[in-house]
Amino acid sequence: MSLRVLVALLASLVLADAALAEPVYPPGSRFGFEPIQDMQVSRRFTGFERPGGGATVSVVELPPQDYGALTASFTTDSLKAQGLTVKNREEITLGDNKKGILFTGEQPIEQPGAPTIAKWVLLVADPSVTGLVIGQTLPGAETDEAMRKMLTSVRVRAALSLDQQVSALPFRITETAGFRPVRVLAGNSVLYTDGPKDQMNSLEQPILVLAEAVQPPLPAEQRDAFAKAALYSNQTMKDFAIERAQSFRQNGADWHELVARATDIPSGMPVVVSQTIRFKPDGYFRAVGVVKAQDREAILPRFRKVVDAVQFP
Repeated sequence: MSLRVLVALLASLVLADAALAEPVYPPGSRFGFEPIQDMQVSRRFTGFERPGGGATVSVVELPPQDYGALTASFTTDSLKAQGLTVKNREEITLGDNKKGILFTGEQPIEQPGAPTIAKWVLLVADPSVTGLVIGQTLPGAETDEAMRKMLTSVRVRAALSLDQQVSALPFRITETAGFRPVRVLAGNSVLYTDGPKDQMNSLEQPILVLAEAVQPPLPAEQRDAFAKAALYSNQTMKDFAIERAQSFRQNGADWHELVARATDIPSGMPVVVSQTIRFKPDGYFRAVGVVKAQDREAILPRFRKVVDAVQFP
């Protein structure tokens, strides 16, 4: 083999290794990792999981000032009160000279005969964001070394714009009907409103939340009860009175729609709630719109216009 060919081959191997070492960022997340080979980006939460179960890594983004409060409150005793028995606590330096604290321990699953899981909790400090990273595995599912390597490979990228976060959602919003996005949550849901305020009290502006969830499929005969339970689970409203509940087929998919009157608990204001669910083989898409009762005629059709235009991969 000539020297030129050998150099070219070595260079290609270095480039391949560098490509493999690039962090993977869950959609909309600022925190990326070098995942264990058989772990994939989760569709159920922000993080990674092994298909078939056994190992997960999840990440929560918090304000930068929360790092100090968390490091003070995450004591061995306080974590034990939450079920985590800490075996080791260490302050570490992460990529880009970021500070971190890694807790290693175990936590029993609160079910008869269930095993104790291995657990890692990593706090990540960045001037613009705090990361709370949680890794856990069933016994024998993954080595401590592999999990530690994945967690400590964490990298923090620049803040994503709101448009970038919306574009990373697992569904496409092709019609906004005059609403604007306010925030994206957990990489799978987005809040829209119509009005100048991003923080709303007493439903000063209509709100529309679009979200996707992954779960085992629901039999058709259980969907009406599921939809009503989802509606009633909203703890900011009470006195629900359902006006309309119907199932229908649209674009080859099963849908369920509810329209109900209710009372907004903080303000005591009468409101109207529109809930539309698209059932999928691996979960569902849910849209919930809330508007002051006096504005229902103008806003409800706009809610429906947005929902009807959502596209799925």
